[in-house]
Formats: sequence, structure tokens, C-alpha cells
Amino acid sequence: MEKPLIVVTGASGQLGFCLRQIAPNYTNYNFLFATREQLDLSNLQSIKSFFVQYKPAFFINCAAYTAVDKAENEQEFALTINATAVGEIAQQCAIIKATLITISTDYVFDGNGTSPYLETSNTSPINYYGYTKWLGEKLAIENNPKTIIIRTSWVYALHGNNFVKTMLRLMKERDEINVVADQIGCPTYAPDLAIAIVEIIQQLPSNPKFGIYHYSNTGAISWFQFATAIKELSKLNCIVNPIPSSAYSTPAKRPTYSVMDLSAIENDFSIIPTDWKTSLVNFFERLA
Repeated sequence: MEKPLIVVTGASGQLGFCLRQIAPNYTNYNFLFATREQLDLSNLQSIKSFFVQYKPAFFINCAAYTAVDKAENEQEFALTINATAVGEIAQQCAIIKATLITISTDYVFDGNGTSPYLETSNTSPINYYGYTKWLGEKLAIENNPKTIIIRTSWVYALHGNNFVKTMLRLMKERDEINVVADQIGCPTYAPDLAIAIVEIIQQLPSNPKFGIYHYSNTGAISWFQFATAIKELSKLNCIVNPIPSSAYSTPAKRPTYSVMDLSAIENDFSIIPTDWKTSLVNFFERLA
């Protein structure tokens, strides 16, 4: 019998790259890491043609327009990649009864909460990037009943651009840096999320659950606390100063509080996320 095919988009991004690294461990699947030449998400015809050719059993959509501030000006392109393309992928998955797993964000929430957001909590994005991701969620669920949406937050890895690597670079270049201390959320180490996704896929034949799930590492912290931990683990001497969001203006507003409740993914798939500090230590061990 032919092995089920798992297609992954966004293979050059943080999460896609981590999935590529662990794929050889899962020999009961064939993996295809789709290139832009094979699958152009800005071209709906390209998406249709891809599905006709490859007919995946599972489609993991890690591709996204993630430049939060630029999205305020590049609205049309952000909407195409994060919403229109996702809706089309979901539709094509439905035609061949494939499962879609697409990655979303804590930015679908307005950040005015005071306790961890549930999957059923009201969504109300406060920037255009968050709006496009919210619309992508909506279209995916409407177009394919076999859809799993995984909302995640503050993603980092050894590969790609992220907060941890930016902090390390700035701490080496400067004696002192300022980091926002009044935005609270949860870091997510991309290798942890990659493993969780494949674990879910392995369970689906006997445990067919679909819908929205939250995944991050555990423990709510501020960007300032995250930066302080990075400084300690890297043993750099840079001084890290806490500042309010009002002192660091960005084109796109950021949620003040975007901690997500993780109990659904734990209850439905027995996936127990690691605490953020343990995963950050793992990052530094790999870095070394």
C-alpha cells in the first residue's frame, strides 16, 4: 500500500524547516516540501493544478505573510496569502477528502483579555495581519470539514528570523537595549510545534477530531522577561531595560495580552506542551 503523502508549504520558514528536519523520523509517510515553483499561493490556478498532480492525504500549511507591520500597507498581498489562498487550499482538500492543518496566530484576539483565551473566545483582531489570519481560519473551516487550525504565538527557532535571534544580535552589538514589558504572551519553540503537528496526524485515523486548537509552550511572560532569560542563557553583558509599549511605536498595534489556553490540544490529542524556559534551554543547547 502506498504511504500517505503529507504536503508542507512554507518549507523555508521556521516551522516548515523544523518539519523538514523531523520528517525522516516518520517513515510511514511520504513528505513533499512544496517549493514556490510547484505551488504559488498568490495564484489560485497554481493551487488547483498542484492538487490535481499530487493529491495529498494531509496538507500542512506553514506558509504565511508574517510581516505584521508591513501588512498595514501591503494589504492585498497579505490577504491573498493568509486568507484567499488558505480558502482555496481548503476547498481543494475537501474535493479529495484530505485533512488540512493550517497555522494561525494569537493575533486574532484583541489582547484585552486577562485570562488565557479559549478556542471559543471572541476574536477581534486589532491589526491587518491579525484580520487576514482570522479570515483564513474562517475560510478554511467553511471550505473543508476536515480542517485543524493551530493558533500559536511568539514562534522562534534556530532557522529564520525571530525575537530570540534578534535579541542575541542586538545584545552582542550594544551595551544596552530597551524591550517592551507590558505585552504578555507565550513563546513557542518551533521544533516542539513541529513534533506536535505530526503527532496529531498520526492520531487522526483513530481519533478524527477537527477544529481550532491552541499550542504554545507553557508559562506567560513579557517580551522583557523573555529578553532577560535570553541574556542570562547567552551569558552576554548587555543591560536590558523594560519600557512600555507607548515608548516603542509600531505601524501595527500589538495585543497587550495574548496568552492562550492549551487544554483542548492536551485533552483531545494528549499533547503536553513543554514550559517555555525548558525549550529556550534546548534552543541554546542546539545553538552551541
